Amino acid sequence: MPYAPCLKVQKRLGEKAILLVNRLGLIDKRFKVQRVDDYILIPLITEPEKKSLEEFNEELKSFEISKFDFAFVEKIPKSLADILERTLPPHLLASLPKSVDVIGDIAVVEIAPELEAQRKMIGEAILVLHKNVRTVLGKSSAIGGPYRVREFEVVAGVGKTETTHCEHNCVYRLDVAKVYFSPRLSYEHERVAAQVKNGEIVLDMFAGVGPFSILIAKKHKVKVYSIDINPDAAHYLKQNIVLNKVQTRVVVMQGDARKLVEKDFSGIFDRVIMNLPVEAISYVDVACRALKPDGGVIHYYEFAAEPNPLDKARERFSEAVIRAGREIKEILTMRVVKPAAPFEWLVAVDALIR
Repeated sequence: MPYAPCLKVQKRLGEKAILLVNRLGLIDKRFKVQRVDDYILIPLITEPEKKSLEEFNEELKSFEISKFDFAFVEKIPKSLADILERTLPPHLLASLPKSVDVIGDIAVVEIAPELEAQRKMIGEAILVLHKNVRTVLGKSSAIGGPYRVREFEVVAGVGKTETTHCEHNCVYRLDVAKVYFSPRLSYEHERVAAQVKNGEIVLDMFAGVGPFSILIAKKHKVKVYSIDINPDAAHYLKQNIVLNKVQTRVVVMQGDARKLVEKDFSGIFDRVIMNLPVEAISYVDVACRALKPDGGVIHYYEFAAEPNPLDKARERFSEAVIRAGREIKEILTMRVVKPAAPFEWLVAVDALIR
């Protein structure tokens, strides 16, 4: 432990002295303030000059300037840069991932090409930063295909892709390599669920493993029909309705939403959720057909580019509703959910349809 200059005051003056030293810019934050018997020792970055000593005299009256063998403050890392700042050069620190998606005990991260040689180092740093994470997966493809999945590469940890994720007091079993799930939509799940009323019949057209359906069913006395074309998503959704004890309120169907609605579910729903941003526009006619004859609410999601992404999404959605033979009575909410790509956003439109 290094010796450093310090301000020594009686314990009763400790808080006042710390505030004063902070105001004067003299406190050395690398070291811990120490208590020795009835005294407080405050580490200083340098021996105080005459002007500072005069302020000490005026405000504290009784004090002593000495040196003490201080202990370093233990720095708790809050970012990847905190962990790797002594290992990576500045130009590579600037390329570190700014965010990590944590799904259960799995972290999903996008690592820039210039950091390819440091992938394992970054993965190990993520394990340090997120104590509950056991596997770090690097994105190696975009989300694509009818099942909305992407490819991953194991960067660090035990190398599994199946996990259990908790959100809003719900539990979701899933395999990130087989199904679509985004923890960044947590607020959307809660926001939409809060709008549902008891007694409604709800259609979740692209349900995935159930984050909209199950939360709605836990919060309200409703019936939710949950569709997904991905058989793995339907498999986990069935598990999750049991885990969350909503078997009597959620009906799981695996298949294409268009075919299922046209065959069995036209004109029966109070509310339709359309969380399939890439293709939702081509299913607006199906959602309109699913609503009751006197109308209902559609929660529509799409990717919209700058400028004015909200206006673009509303216009496209409105035109699609009109083509489907319905009209928008009221736009209830429009919001930018999250960035999707440079100059492109995921946008949500909640609309009352008649």
